[in-house]
Amino acid sequence: MTRSSAPLVRHVDARHRYEILVGEVTAGFTAYRDRDGQRVFFHTEIDDAFAGQGLASVLVQEALSQVREAGRRIVPVCPYVAKFLKKHEEFADITDPVTPEALQWLDTALAR
Repeated sequence: MTRSSAPLVRHVDARHRYEILVGEVTAGFTAYRDRDGQRVFFHTEIDDAFAGQGLASVLVQEALSQVREAGRRIVPVCPYVAKFLKKHEEFADITDPVTPEALQWLDTALAR
């Protein structure tokens, strides 16, 4: 693969995240935990070396599309995912609100 190849998004189930690769390099990820048919996204990060290339948008778009294909719903705790969803209403039908109980559940899930 060359450096100019299109970025690839892959689901890494064992690590509870979707990663975006540019060539052979992991340029960033969006992390989640699953809860009762929901995929709760809580953190998105792009490496500084890849900033400003629109990779976060590509990553989140693909991750949310895969969530739809899996028949799950989205809970956007991550500020980037929440902002993305405001601009991409095509995911509104599978988006659930961030509730205090969801946040409390996430804190417990991440403490393990």
